[in-house]
Amino acid sequence: MKLSVESYRFLKYCMVGVANTLLTLLVIYVCKSFLGIDPYLSNALGYAAGVINSFIWNRAWVFRSHGAAHWEIIRFLIGFGICYALQFAFVWSVSSTPFGEKEFYLGFMTLSGYGIATLGGNVLYTACNFLYNRIVTFRSAR
Repeated sequence: MKLSVESYRFLKYCMVGVANTLLTLLVIYVCKSFLGIDPYLSNALGYAAGVINSFIWNRAWVFRSHGAAHWEIIRFLIGFGICYALQFAFVWSVSSTPFGEKEFYLGFMTLSGYGIATLGGNVLYTACNFLYNRIVTFRSAR
């Protein structure tokens, strides 16, 4: 089965996302556990590392952009904020309903309504952020 260019690009985008998550967690863990940095500052440093990594790999590998980096950075950060706000609103709105209070037994594990809302929010964030970056941030990379 041959993937379309956009499907292949989305797959690479998801691979960058997994790498960002691992890097974010690693930085948080190292800062907090080995360097003794405050947990909240460690969290902020981890997410900053993830966002920087995401921009570099998405620009160079996923979208192969050669546009003006300073404008792309600004658009990238705006997109991150918009998409994060959308996923946060989704998770909050679903979790605030009776669904958010429920637990779902799957035989081998239990998922809370909040956990399911978080997974849904992650899917929403990923799709919206990919589209935003494709259409807005790295628009010169066609």
